[in-house]
Amino acid sequence: MLYIILSILLAVFILYAFTRSKKKSQDRAVNDWHTLLKKHVDFYKRLDKKQQAHFRKRMQLFLDEIYVEGVEIGLTELDYVLVAASAVIPVFGFGEWHYNNLSGVLIYPDSFNEDLKFHDSAADKRILGMVGTGQFEGQMILSRKALHHGFNNKTDKLNTGIHEFVHLIDKTDGLTDGLPERLIPYEYAMPWLALMHKEMEAINKNESDLRSYGGTNQQEFLAVAAEYFFERPKLLKRKLPELYKMLEDCFQSETYT
Repeated sequence: MLYIILSILLAVFILYAFTRSKKKSQDRAVNDWHTLLKKHVDFYKRLDKKQQAHFRKRMQLFLDEIYVEGVEIGLTELDYVLVAASAVIPVFGFGEWHYNNLSGVLIYPDSFNEDLKFHDSAADKRILGMVGTGQFEGQMILSRKALHHGFNNKTDKLNTGIHEFVHLIDKTDGLTDGLPERLIPYEYAMPWLALMHKEMEAINKNESDLRSYGGTNQQEFLAVAAEYFFERPKLLKRKLPELYKMLEDCFQSETYT
């Protein structure tokens, strides 16, 4: 009987110690996240303390649901933070969001080609990120170099992580067409299409402040415009106020940009 009681007490002690250790680890991670986010993510710096705490909670939920793995590289805490931040930023204005069309994110060390090769010998390595199709359905592939550059360069309007997650959001209605039903209510669909094609025409005439890739097609326009919106909101509001207002309404982010 004494042996059973001691065994139970030992099990309770181990569980208690494990729980405390796990909580300390989680607390340390949250503190580390705050430091890393303040240093690297301008969107996070624009939030108040309550919103920042909610942002970190949303990051944790994302990482609990989606695996993030490095391909031939070990990942740092900053890698996880930047992937999760990329996922949370475009949907932060929504009360709840789950990426049901994503199971995992693969991080390559550098850009890659259409055959997903990234070694020095691989030809035509121009892809910085992509949402997988076919056998890679439910996967996202990101270049770590491009992921970091998107957050470290404060003067450009580029962010590969946000760009690819906007594609994923666009795809939630079954089509990647630049008209995501989850973001753009029915009554905004026609005004959005009209504005999008007007601005795409301006891009192709070299008369827009959006980069040329946004003129490729509707889905790339949405992703490119979203990068600009979240990276340089004040500049976009000054340069393209009509587009800024439409994106603000779509992403429900008037208090976060």
